[in-house]
Amino acid sequence: MDKGLRIVISGGGTGGHIFPAISIANAIKAKCPDAEIRFVGALGRMEMQRVPAAGYEITGLPICGFDRKNLLKNFSVLLKIWKSQRIAKRLLKEFKPMAAVGVGGYASGPTLNIAASMGIPCLIQEQNSYAGVTNKLLAKKAKSICVAYEGMERFFPKEKIMLTGNPVRQALLDTTISRDEAIKSFGFDPKKPMILLVGGSLGARTINESIMQNLDLIENNDIQVVLQTGKYYNEQIKQQLANHGEIKNLKVVDFISDMGTAYRAADLVVSRAGASSISEFCLIGKPVILVPSPNVAEDHQTKNAMALVNKEAALMVKDCCATEKLLKLAIETVSNSDKLNSLSQNIKKMALPHSADIIADEVIKLATKKQ
Repeated sequence: MDKGLRIVISGGGTGGHIFPAISIANAIKAKCPDAEIRFVGALGRMEMQRVPAAGYEITGLPICGFDRKNLLKNFSVLLKIWKSQRIAKRLLKEFKPMAAVGVGGYASGPTLNIAASMGIPCLIQEQNSYAGVTNKLLAKKAKSICVAYEGMERFFPKEKIMLTGNPVRQALLDTTISRDEAIKSFGFDPKKPMILLVGGSLGARTINESIMQNLDLIENNDIQVVLQTGKYYNEQIKQQLANHGEIKNLKVVDFISDMGTAYRAADLVVSRAGASSISEFCLIGKPVILVPSPNVAEDHQTKNAMALVNKEAALMVKDCCATEKLLKLAIETVSNSDKLNSLSQNIKKMALPHSADIIADEVIKLATKKQ
């Protein structure tokens, strides 16, 4: 079945697009070891490093989004789209894929548009509860649309939709370390509750400020806190803490490479409401307070969060209220074992396991039909 199987996967921009894309590729390779997989991303975006690090070849397109504030700048954007389409067309003609997968992000548009026009069957994967612009435009041309939330027929043709969930990083599910060992790896006491605050791969200013403006709450409570600041904010925060003086129950890091251990250590996680992160919390049953980013298209992170909040599977604090309310709520929640247990049980019910395998099977089916 995998003899000569060739697949192109396009998209990226954030970890929320890239991690599912790599998970799908890995699942295809596990089923069809001889399959050839090529990625298409946007030059200057994080996929250009993350995809090669995962062992796959990637072609970069000179594409970016439209500038809605300065329309005159969009002449250069139109030129970049034209160049990207030419590069994508040349790649597809040379590589001759049997199927194309789009995971959202700038590069998906030109790649899947050209693929569809060449008769290559296309599958799109929508991570969020509110569909992105690129995927909405591509939906008519796609053969299959894999989604993570119910009710997506308001964006896509119902007959094309498959409820698959979002693929997650397999390493998170394979973590075998105990909670006590995980907490000790941060230099903390396993007998005390731990809160983990993460702002995504780049960090989140609001989450960082919620800690830095409330250091007295951490010092005066019998809890332990790990804050992933993101590399952009790390030096500034370290300087602030140096001026303040040591806080023994607060550990600040710029980036956590082993998130499996970090999640295992945490009794409660505070996070942005990106779709991939939410899928991870569902699968590992982790109690979470979500702080949706206000800087995303169509406010889709709030919609992602509310899908859990409405089922009592997560708590939510608005970004504008976070510095005042977030840490107080986190301390109150992590000190309430009944609340933690309830959140854990409810979020587990929303998990959709084996997502990458299900999507890989559909990609292979489309490819073999083409073949």
